[in-house]
Amino acid sequence: MNIKNVTVAGSGVLGYQIAFQTAFHGFKVTVYDINDEVLEKAKSKFDTLANAYKRDLNANDEQLNNTFQNLQYNSNLAEAVKNADLVIEAIPENLASKFSFYKQLANLAPEKTLFATNSSTLLPSMFAQATGRPKKFCALHFANTIWINNTAEIMGHSETSKETFDTIVDFAKAIGMVTLPLHKEQPGYILNSLLVPFLSAATNLLINEVSDIETIDKTWMIATGAPIGPFAILDIVGITTAYNINQMAAQKTNDPLKIKTVEYLKQHFIDQNKLGVATGEGFYKYPNPAYKDKDFLK
Repeated sequence: MNIKNVTVAGSGVLGYQIAFQTAFHGFKVTVYDINDEVLEKAKSKFDTLANAYKRDLNANDEQLNNTFQNLQYNSNLAEAVKNADLVIEAIPENLASKFSFYKQLANLAPEKTLFATNSSTLLPSMFAQATGRPKKFCALHFANTIWINNTAEIMGHSETSKETFDTIVDFAKAIGMVTLPLHKEQPGYILNSLLVPFLSAATNLLINEVSDIETIDKTWMIATGAPIGPFAILDIVGITTAYNINQMAAQKTNDPLKIKTVEYLKQHFIDQNKLGVATGEGFYKYPNPAYKDKDFLK
């Protein structure tokens, strides 16, 4: 495996986690985002992640100091990718944005560079040609809280070379992931093929006024023994992601319920910057959400 320098494009909910996890495992990582202000926000999130790694992984100060030394930041895409062996794209879940990004990236990245998308719902074949190197492109999808829920779903498309696929599998193992290769393209991979219908069922119950947020979560938690419910999961995933997924579904199907869901999420969450755990409020308020209360399940 000839991957030493990794560029992570996008420092949002998963992007900054991917960058930190990769740097923690000894790779040189450049974090790219659209401007320096966004990158400054990412830096503050890395401090929070360092504490999480201490708590959850027993990481020591030397490991974390090395991690920070492995991280650099750049808002100039050409500079950010000039030495990249691998670019992991983690930009918002919007097809037009992906097309635009990859067309720009294709002209800037060295010929050696492999591309991987962390897209949650879009198939790599949908924008493979925009990469300018479809054989060197596949999907590499991570779950949230990457250092604990350490899954890496690797999904090629019809033109992905075996060498590229195998290299990405090896890379994922090298950064501490349990690799989950897919044998064919599947919208939502394995995880989101299971998770998205589950979360959609929960929002449908809410939008149709069948029940309220806490009751729906409480039902799931008590009946299945799950540690959190669907709305707590949505807060962790990020409500922007849920909004984008529902918006694409609404545009594709013109389903009145999807349209109503998009309007609801926009009015009550997106427009009010209540985007989940990342902003301190979503369906619950953080750092002490109601579902963690000792009496929540009573």
